[in-house]
Amino acid sequence: MYIIGIAGGSGSGKTSVVKKIINSFPNESVRVLSQDAYYKDNGILTQEQREQINFDHPESIEFSLLIQHLQKLKEGKSIEMPTYSYITCTRQKETIPVEPGKVVIVEGILIFADPELRDMIDLKVFVDTEADERIMRIIKRDVNQRGRGLDKSIQHYQKFVKPMHQIFIEPSKRYADIIIPEGGHNAKGIDILISKIRWMLREG
Repeated sequence: MYIIGIAGGSGSGKTSVVKKIINSFPNESVRVLSQDAYYKDNGILTQEQREQINFDHPESIEFSLLIQHLQKLKEGKSIEMPTYSYITCTRQKETIPVEPGKVVIVEGILIFADPELRDMIDLKVFVDTEADERIMRIIKRDVNQRGRGLDKSIQHYQKFVKPMHQIFIEPSKRYADIIIPEGGHNAKGIDILISKIRWMLREG
């Protein structure tokens, strides 16, 4: 099994890159694990405490479970990937079945920040997008999908997203084998990844 890691700052366009890749292959031949599915369950916290969760810190993620699931897939075993709600900050009852395959993509802002997970990844890709563009995407996403008002989204960015990007995410770029500027808009970079995956599926 060949593992591709796609990292980058919040709002950098990682999801767009992943979608364009998987849409290029039929029948779910490329599996995808999202770091966001492995956020720790914070159901016991009050609403006020949930609003202070730092989703951009490595401690917010259950990396041990993500690593365990990757190991199972490598062993040819299926897994049940968790689902997570940003609105309630809880892990949901529903899970997503994932079957083993030749190529697995792991996507998330902090996947290169965990040494054990990083060592499991065969090809490390960093999606690099200017901060101004990322800020606009983050605010739009927070307001439309995560139940935050404009003011709270801006405060959250200033308190958590920006400093954590500088401490954990931007430095992890040095581990990347490939850097793709501007995410989903970089057709040539995405074509290179698609070609690599196509070769792995054919030869693997």
